[in-house]
Amino acid sequence: MHEIQVPKIEKALLIGVSSSSSPKGVTEEHLEELKRLADTAGATVVDTIIQNKDSINPALFIGKGKVEEIGQRVEEEKIDLVVFDDDLSPTQSRNLEKLIKCKILDRSGIILHIFALRARSREARTQVELAQLQYLLPRLTRQWTHLSKQVGGIGTKGPGETQIETDRRMIRTRISHLKQVLERIEQQRETQRKGRNEFTRVAIVGYTNAGKSTLMNLLSDSKILVEDRLFATLDATVRGVTLSSAHKILISDTVGFIRKLPPDLIASFKSTLEEVAEADVLLHVVDASSPLLEEHIEIVNNTLESLQATDIPTIMVFNKIDRVENRDDVLELIQNYDTSVAISAARGINIDALKESIVEQMDKQFVEKTLTLSHQKHQLISKIHTIGEILEKKYENDHIHIRFRINQKDEGNLQRMMAKAE
Repeated sequence: MHEIQVPKIEKALLIGVSSSSSPKGVTEEHLEELKRLADTAGATVVDTIIQNKDSINPALFIGKGKVEEIGQRVEEEKIDLVVFDDDLSPTQSRNLEKLIKCKILDRSGIILHIFALRARSREARTQVELAQLQYLLPRLTRQWTHLSKQVGGIGTKGPGETQIETDRRMIRTRISHLKQVLERIEQQRETQRKGRNEFTRVAIVGYTNAGKSTLMNLLSDSKILVEDRLFATLDATVRGVTLSSAHKILISDTVGFIRKLPPDLIASFKSTLEEVAEADVLLHVVDASSPLLEEHIEIVNNTLESLQATDIPTIMVFNKIDRVENRDDVLELIQNYDTSVAISAARGINIDALKESIVEQMDKQFVEKTLTLSHQKHQLISKIHTIGEILEKKYENDHIHIRFRINQKDEGNLQRMMAKAE
């Protein structure tokens, strides 16, 4: 009989730093999110530690006395993993590993591990591997020999299993190869996007676990994985949705944003995130029940700014209103944002209002046209029926007068067809 090996559940200790600029209460809330990240990665959090410190130790990030205290506790309680809520420099990581005899990860490291666990498509796996290698390259030390296939564990999923024992030259070669692969994938995506130009494109964005996938499933009748965990889905999913006979859209669900999302990850997911940058309308989904919703909105807006997507018409979608005890809080949110709607995607509350809001945004991008065409121009007339909303038709001898509404982005295509038909 073959013995079935059950993956070891690792014990993790979480570390945060509070200061005058980041009070203890804020640090505690951020550590709660880090707890959820650790849980998503498959760890059991045994405790959280907060050090009050206004200046960061350039060598160890926290004070040496606190490092020695953590090291002793790691040995006594056989803790497998220490995770810092802030990003560590390569030097800090190396110094900490010498004093604390277990794996040391920062927020970026654990997010990268979760992405590696969640990556399903070839594109997502390539993107995550590239980000991991770029993160790992400056952190290569003898201490990381525990990232072998036999040991595994959090922080080791993906290239760490096979690349950690190679030298920097080999990793750089692999990084160069992955960038070439992603360039080809990006070209393919660009071709796909050109083929969808005649449709209004709507992209769902938001903080991770705000309910984007649930909303996507509801609007498009899809079956995207939905879990009450961070980063349940990574791959951009595009679906066609008919809101009315005259309003057809392509809607895409993208990877969730989060505080301190690793820059290498944003760079690696460039082709995926361009679904956002090239959208006609954004649905910014917000967890209305979260005490940190204002911070989450700001983080998403900052990420959109880095993607140069701040000028795209945006509907604020305050989700999970069924979890908000005080209804006045929801009304206040709606009043604070001009274009907004409050819904519950899980319970299907107020979805018609959201659809109406999308239609209103689409209508702002439409223009009204009137053409007089010969009955013989069947293809052109058929195309107008396909891409436009017919408002009026009048038949006269050998001609037809058509008054219709058309998306501004389709106007150029129509003019080219008319030029060919002359």
